[in-house]
Amino acid sequence: MANIADSIEELPEGITTTEGSYTTESTPEAAPKAPRAVLNVPGAAVGRRKQAIARVRIKPGAGSITVNGREFEEYFPNKLHQQLINDPFKVLDLLGSYDVIAKITGGGPSGQAGAMRLAIARSLNEIDRENNRPALKKAGFLTRDARVIERKKAGLKKARKASQFSKR
Repeated sequence: MANIADSIEELPEGITTTEGSYTTESTPEAAPKAPRAVLNVPGAAVGRRKQAIARVRIKPGAGSITVNGREFEEYFPNKLHQQLINDPFKVLDLLGSYDVIAKITGGGPSGQAGAMRLAIARSLNEIDRENNRPALKKAGFLTRDARVIERKKAGLKKARKASQFSKR
């Protein structure tokens, strides 16, 4: 069988080919991305999530993270939590350019990781608002997740669970 490409010898002006597909639009030239300079300014912020509170100080350095005096991988052994905390640096292409010192109280591992991510994003936003804020805002890292555990109501077993109804 003959392909359509075999029957077309020349393409009209303005039509370009890409991997066997035909389009009348020209491909846009990708602008070269200039590497951003790391600012020599420290930053600090507070992040909260559920019952956890994280106070974070960041300063230019080699990228070491210390949480409550312990190493980052030791305090957060879960890879998902480690990735969650490093996301603000990845979005801004600043991975390994700031040292982080964090004090975390309250909550569990998931809440503490979320609080630390918010605190890191807020401190990076504080350092360079013009360049960092749009990317952090678009990724949703500057929004405080206000979901907390609902309180137990009187007459119920839990926040919403009632005892089983019996007609007789």
